[in-house]
Amino acid sequence: MSESNLDKVLTISGKPGLFRMVAQTRTGVIAVSLVDQKKIVTNLGQQINVLSEIRVFGLKDEMPLNDIFERMFKLEKGQPTRVKPKASKEELESYFFEVFQDYDEDRVYASDIKKIIQWYNLLLNSNELKFKLPKEKKPSDTEEA
Repeated sequence: MSESNLDKVLTISGKPGLFRMVAQTRTGVIAVSLVDQKKIVTNLGQQINVLSEIRVFGLKDEMPLNDIFERMFKLEKGQPTRVKPKASKEELESYFFEVFQDYDEDRVYASDIKKIIQWYNLLLNSNELKFKLPKEKKPSDTEEA
């Protein structure tokens, strides 16, 4: 399992981007935007989702969003996604199929994939993703001479 901790990373209804929770209040949370570092205080009327609790529909099982991000990280070798969030529906779906072959195409929409790609790139840029890349196999030193 990875060390990325999405327990304090939030989406807030009506607000673009992602937020890191700083503190809880009686009526909501105090959070900092991962985009511009601005503080925000939420109220009871705003829906808040914690990234660690989000699951993506699969044909057999749901997959935690963190596992999706880890697969993307390995696929992209720790770099931003090669597919842009504004890519065509076909490109988004084709890319996501590489990440999660078993995703449920009837319940995971191109708009969801777009959001996942945006979140992944934002988390990567904010240094929130702490996955390990598989070690590259190097030719052994004895082969040189």
